[in-house]
Amino acid sequence: MTPMTALLAFAAWTLLLVALVLAYRSVRILSGTPADAWTRGKPSIDPGFVVRLTHAHLNCLENLPIFAVIVLVAGAQDKLPVIGALAAWVFYARVVQSCVHLVGVNPLLVTVRGTFWIIQIVLFAVMFARLFG
Repeated sequence: MTPMTALLAFAAWTLLLVALVLAYRSVRILSGTPADAWTRGKPSIDPGFVVRLTHAHLNCLENLPIFAVIVLVAGAQDKLPVIGALAAWVFYARVVQSCVHLVGVNPLLVTVRGTFWIIQIVLFAVMFARLFG
């Protein structure tokens, strides 16, 4: 997987997560839930899985810009080979983190999820170091 493909896959994964939230909420709206039921500041009316799905999507949004900057700058500087396979591992770690997030929130799962997030952060740091080096 090339860095550009990994970036595109990360964005697609982020889109898939929000599309699932959209599908759930669309069904709810069509079955009578007011469209403003999800206004920020209101308590969640969603089941736990959908709350976790929403949070997994938000976690992707927090890290996608960082990943995009790294990959796009590497591309602009003709340094994509420098970050090579690391970019693919960022995507793989993101998918595992999201999937674990969807399973639940007990202490073990949160630890596993956090571990995969740390892996991504370390990979970002290594890619930055390689680009600056």
